[in-house]
Amino acid sequence: MRKESSMAAPQASTITRTPVAYFSMEIAIEPEMNTYSGGLGVLAGDTLRAAADLSIPLVAVTLAHRRGYFRQLLSPEGVQTEVEQPWPTDAFTEMEPARATVEIEGRAVHVRALRHDIHGVTGHIVPVYLLDTDLEENDLRDRTLTDRLYGGDPDYRLRQEAVLGLGGARILLALGLEPSVYHMNEGHAALLTVALVGRALAGRTLAQAGNAEFGRVREQCVFTTHTPVPAGHDRFGMEQACRILGHDTVGMLERAGGCHEGLLNMTYVALRFSRFVNGVAMQHGIVSQQMFPGYHIDAITNGVHAATWASEPFLAVFDRHVPRWRRDNVTLRYAIDIPESEIIEAHRAAKQLLLDAVVDGCGEQLSLDVFTIGFARRAATYKRMDLLFTDSARLVAMAKKFGGLQVVYAGKAHPADEPGKAKIKRVIELAHQLSDGLLRIVYLENYEWKLGGLLTAGVDLWLNTPKRPYEASGTSGMKAALNGVPSLSILDGWWIEGWIEGVTGWAIEDRDEEGAEADSLYTQLEDVILPLFHTQPELWRRVMRSAIALNGSFFNTQRMVEQYTLNAYFPQAAETEYIAAESGVLA
Repeated sequence: MRKESSMAAPQASTITRTPVAYFSMEIAIEPEMNTYSGGLGVLAGDTLRAAADLSIPLVAVTLAHRRGYFRQLLSPEGVQTEVEQPWPTDAFTEMEPARATVEIEGRAVHVRALRHDIHGVTGHIVPVYLLDTDLEENDLRDRTLTDRLYGGDPDYRLRQEAVLGLGGARILLALGLEPSVYHMNEGHAALLTVALVGRALAGRTLAQAGNAEFGRVREQCVFTTHTPVPAGHDRFGMEQACRILGHDTVGMLERAGGCHEGLLNMTYVALRFSRFVNGVAMQHGIVSQQMFPGYHIDAITNGVHAATWASEPFLAVFDRHVPRWRRDNVTLRYAIDIPESEIIEAHRAAKQLLLDAVVDGCGEQLSLDVFTIGFARRAATYKRMDLLFTDSARLVAMAKKFGGLQVVYAGKAHPADEPGKAKIKRVIELAHQLSDGLLRIVYLENYEWKLGGLLTAGVDLWLNTPKRPYEASGTSGMKAALNGVPSLSILDGWWIEGWIEGVTGWAIEDRDEEGAEADSLYTQLEDVILPLFHTQPELWRRVMRSAIALNGSFFNTQRMVEQYTLNAYFPQAAETEYIAAESGVLA
């Protein structure tokens, strides 16, 4: 029977203990590194930037994704096609000498790590290790395993997850790093627990693993789940799993409780082996608890990295009025004292940057003085990007009533998501039909990091219309708030916590019928938001400033990482410190 260890461990004297290892299938590291697809990767990158700012001792593991996700091309009719997005790995990474191996389908797959350092505002460094299998000693089938993010068939996905989880845990040891906490950002990295069980066995076979080893691994692991949609949890057939991972591995995972309804379920693997599990917003924690009643699900609400997503005009305003904000995002609370004239001036500058990008992107010239709505996110059907057009005649009438209305859309559909692609096509068709002198609708192709920053900062209102309860958190509205842009949103995800009616934005009523929700959207626009913008500009400026002070100061990754540190990574240390303070030891 095969032994678990597949690499030589470094000598004990060479091991450096590092408290936290953060594993994520995708991480938005730099705009030019195409190592992310959307919200999950952007959240991961923002997490690491905040950890660097806060000097948290943390390392991160992901895949190299040499050929990226994809660049979206849209025809005039709205048909999406995809092209590869390779990026120059040599320009952004340094190769580490360490190697590890993972057994896949009985073959030894060799893994190396490319390193990129994230520097915090204090000078602290968080290294990111991008795993790469494009090595001459690998079989041709395996050399492409770290090429494409979310590409290929289910076999390709499971092989990638083996590289990320098993290969990632082993490469850290080969690098001389021994984390005390392993944070799985989604279930893609759940197979790292197999490597940890193997180490706990100390040379014995996986067939001998039991509750003692499972318990030891559980004390090391933290798991964040990001989706309330059952189909969003990775599941693999047992034959497929045994063929790719081996019978010993799958048998151990089945005994541990990692299989559900006859399938190897990566979410259940992560749940079974984690001492702390959380959803990414209060409501998502509740929904996740209902989905997995046998486990305790906590909640830590997502955030965004403030210094990354504040536009250049607002960076200057914040630096001038809140000089400590980059090191302490909570001081953005004091934005409530920034002169409203400076808020407006910064916003108009950010809006002009967006309008310039619209001209470059599609040749349309929009007006700086016309109220502009933004909607940009992954083009999944539950996001309902076409809800705004439920009663298109009413939208047209609104544009006439208020002297103009502009809507800027963006968003990619996964290459295999035909319903999502159909939504994009439908919106672009409607844009052609409805756009006239007063109502202008544009759809910008290839939604990515830089365009996302321009959109969230440059529009006047951020629109979010998911079908409840499928929005786990959402972060685009947080980026908008940071730039003084209020939201109009369904009460789901983070907006349940960030919404103060008429202060930070407005809610779309949750109703049983989609048409009734659209009616609420129109009523808010026509009766409240547009009149406020056009006839009470002083109150509108107050809402903008409140969005920054109330939402920007809280919905950031500095607050989020501090919560992970206190509640997930080192809860015992936090409890010890609290007890010492209460007893006067720290006085």
